[in-house]
Amino acid sequence: MPQKSTKERILETALELFEARGYHGVTVDQIVQESGTSKGGFYHNFKSKDELLYIIHDSFISYVLDKAQEAYEEWQTPTERLYAIVRSFVMMFEQYRAHVTVFYQESLYLSPEYFKKIKQKRDRYKDMMFKVIEEGIKCGEFRPDVPVPITSMAIFGMINWTYKWYKEDGLYTIGEIADMFADLVLHAVLTDKARQNKQYARLFLKSKQV
Repeated sequence: MPQKSTKERILETALELFEARGYHGVTVDQIVQESGTSKGGFYHNFKSKDELLYIIHDSFISYVLDKAQEAYEEWQTPTERLYAIVRSFVMMFEQYRAHVTVFYQESLYLSPEYFKKIKQKRDRYKDMMFKVIEEGIKCGEFRPDVPVPITSMAIFGMINWTYKWYKEDGLYTIGEIADMFADLVLHAVLTDKARQNKQYARLFLKSKQV
């Protein structure tokens, strides 16, 4: 296994400390000591502790945004796109659960400059979800009786809370949870006609259990 770089060691240590003690409960000296690095190494890789917090936030937001864009480009229908976006959002917790925890605990402590950058990416992700839902309604695949913002924010709310309860050694794997969430979302938003479409049979849990 290749040896981790100084930057990687600092990031991993800061993530663990921020999650356990909070942003203001951790000093640069503590991060350096726990990571087995030096202050010179810290400031060679990061301008400040604030930038470190920003990078932790940016890493998982960039990941889900990239995955959503990939899903949109890979699939042709709103149903397939929504399915893939929901699954990728849930799968993110396998790699970034601690990042999301720190985000919700400490995001208010970001400087205005960094907070603006994070908000821009969050808004892009929200716009992507709105776009997929709108296209699904227009083509008759998604229910038109629930407003686009309500449907989208309900999906965000359901998935975002996963960081509170997901455990790697829990009863279900993250892949199984992703399948269940995608199934729940599709059954909630699809029209009766779309649910009968044989093209989408592979997306539902029943078809995977046969």
